Amino acid sequence: MADEANGIAPYVLIRDLPATDRPRERLRDFGAGSLSEAELLAIMLRTGNARESALAQASRLLARFGGLTGLARASFSELCAEHGLGEAKAAQIGAALELGIRAARQQRSLTTIKSASDVEDLLCTEMSLFDQEVVRVLVLDARNHLVSMQDVYRGSVHSATVRIAEILREPIRANAAAIIVVHNHPSGDPTPSAADISMTKMLVEASKLMDIDVLDHMVMAGGKSASMRELRLGFGS
Repeated sequence: MADEANGIAPYVLIRDLPATDRPRERLRDFGAGSLSEAELLAIMLRTGNARESALAQASRLLARFGGLTGLARASFSELCAEHGLGEAKAAQIGAALELGIRAARQQRSLTTIKSASDVEDLLCTEMSLFDQEVVRVLVLDARNHLVSMQDVYRGSVHSATVRIAEILREPIRANAAAIIVVHNHPSGDPTPSAADISMTKMLVEASKLMDIDVLDHMVMAGGKSASMRELRLGFGS
C-alpha cells in the first residue's frame, strides 16, 4: 500500500506466484525448453531488487540490450551499470552466456562442412557478438570433417598485421587437408574489404606451398556472412 501511495506500482514476488507460474518449478516439471528467455534469466538472477522482481528485471535487461545476443555483447561494466546488477550478478550473466557458447562449440567436433551455409550456421551468431575483429581457423580433414577450431588473431584484420604463418601453424601441425578462415566485422557489415581480399590472396598462395586447400574465407557480421570463395575475391578466376 505504501508503494501505491508514493506512486510506485507494486510488483508480485516470484515466490507469491502460483506454483505453475514460477520459473524454477516450471523448469523442474516441464524442462528448460518450456521457459522463455526472461524466465531462464530470472532463475539465474535469483532475486530482484526494491523496484522489480527477478522476472521483471530479466525482461528489462533483455529489452534494454536487444535480446540474448545484445546481452552477450555487453561489457562487464555495462552490466554493472544497470540498476539492481552488481558485480556478482553481472558475473553470473557473463558466465552463463559463455557456457552456452562453449557448449555449442563442443557439439561441432563431428561436424562435416559441406558449404558456406554450414559455416554460417555454426559460427555466424557467435562471431557477430565480438566487439573487435577475430580471425578463426577451421581445420578440416580429407573428408571435410571439422577437426578443430582456433582463434589466431584479435584486432584490426589487415594483411600487414595478420601473420599468415600464424594462421597456418595449427593446420600444418594437424596435417590438415583443408582450412576455412572466418573473421568478423564489428561494424555489422560483412562486405569484404580490400584488406580482406589482400589477406586471402596471400593465404591461398602460402597454403599451396603447404599442400593445404583454402576452401573459403568468410566474413561475418550482424548475423550475416559473405563467402569470398563464392564472390571470387582473393581466390582468382
